[in-house]
Amino acid sequence: MSKVVVDPLKAIMKPLPEVELSPRDTALLIIDMQYLDAHPEEGLVKLGREKGLDMDYYSERLKLITANIKRLLTACREKGYEVIHTKIEALTRDGRDRSRIHKLLLDYGRGTRDTEIIEELAPLDNEIVLTKTCSGVFNGTHIHQVLLNLGIQTLIVTGVVTNQCVDTAVRDAADRGFNVILVEDGCAAVTKELHEATIEILGGVYARIKSTEEVLASLK
Repeated sequence: MSKVVVDPLKAIMKPLPEVELSPRDTALLIIDMQYLDAHPEEGLVKLGREKGLDMDYYSERLKLITANIKRLLTACREKGYEVIHTKIEALTRDGRDRSRIHKLLLDYGRGTRDTEIIEELAPLDNEIVLTKTCSGVFNGTHIHQVLLNLGIQTLIVTGVVTNQCVDTAVRDAADRGFNVILVEDGCAAVTKELHEATIEILGGVYARIKSTEEVLASLK
């Protein structure tokens, strides 16, 4: 049985205050839910299995979070919340503009199936889609300026991978003064241990950890 990660410094920190969700200043941020890394049979799952890795947990988790994100997406659209999608996609077909680490880890270019957001969560025509070639959406896009232009103060964060692009987005958003709600059952890591450790590290420090049901109940 894996050891539960606990941050002892939380005992001396002030708790994060609760925030009221409103379409006036809250946005749903969906990170990298594309065929490259969020399809239960394609992309990373397929590549991992070809390398002999056990990808069953991640595959099943992707099915769970896709259903949960779809519920959040539907509710936010109905109530008039801003929805922002991010995806990983190179500016060039051969991907030569990608960051160094992405060239080592991932193989993707412009306009491939891998770079498309999965059908279940496909953006509407007037929704914002930000493209990046690195882990951090704040480092790789102009999202900060976009959020300021929209008057957004609170982000509801979902997507993949919990301990990578999601983690980076949460930390960067918090450092820039945004309220962050991380939907625990709306994000996934390749292993249960990595997911849970990241949730513990981020929770109460960089983000308020909520379930899909809790967020849905809080949407006005």
